[in-house]
Amino acid sequence: MSKINRVDHITYAVAEGMIEKWGWYHIEVEGGKLTKRIDDVRPDDPHSSMKLWCIDFINFGIVLVEGIDRSKVSQVSAFANRHGDHSVQHIAFDTPCLEEFVGHAMSLGTNLRGSQLINDDGFGRLKQLFGKGYAKQDPAEMSFPEYIERPRGGSEGKEVNTDVPQNTGKNFYQRIEDARINNDTSTLTDFSMMPAGWRPSTVKPESRTTTSSTSEAEAELF
Repeated sequence: MSKINRVDHITYAVAEGMIEKWGWYHIEVEGGKLTKRIDDVRPDDPHSSMKLWCIDFINFGIVLVEGIDRSKVSQVSAFANRHGDHSVQHIAFDTPCLEEFVGHAMSLGTNLRGSQLINDDGFGRLKQLFGKGYAKQDPAEMSFPEYIERPRGGSEGKEVNTDVPQNTGKNFYQRIEDARINNDTSTLTDFSMMPAGWRPSTVKPESRTTTSSTSEAEAELF
């Protein structure tokens, strides 16, 4: 049985001065709707912060983050500098039950970053938990997974909210800041729990159901 339902949202780190441009692209070209905009998630932090935009496509979302550099380079700036403008920082996966997934994942050696948070992002209320990075490198430059659980249903019709508590993004930002301070380069997994000689079960191709709007020509592609 699958432990995750779908991709909930994708978070892109963008270069300095690019959040408005990529926001325009995702909203005007792709048809998304801006549901949350925070121009500074840590306005009182003298060191660094980030901007955050949430753009909803009903079935999934896109989050744009842009670094704000003050006395030091923002972790988001460091990520974009390393991987390039509009690079995937993390992907959030929706789970049927976050607690059950976490127990299962930890039993197989998965390393998570901090404890569960209950939050309200640009797509509604959710439980969320961040994994450590996929590769052993500077914590600011790691790509990583996020696992969430939220009530079923989209956010169609939701208006953009710019007057929100700053904890959207702030707690997540602090997790990585703590890892940077402690030089924590530990990764999501070291594969020590993977059985020797493990191989996937026999491949069993399955056809996904096409929607009624799919033409016969398009259906042939599947």
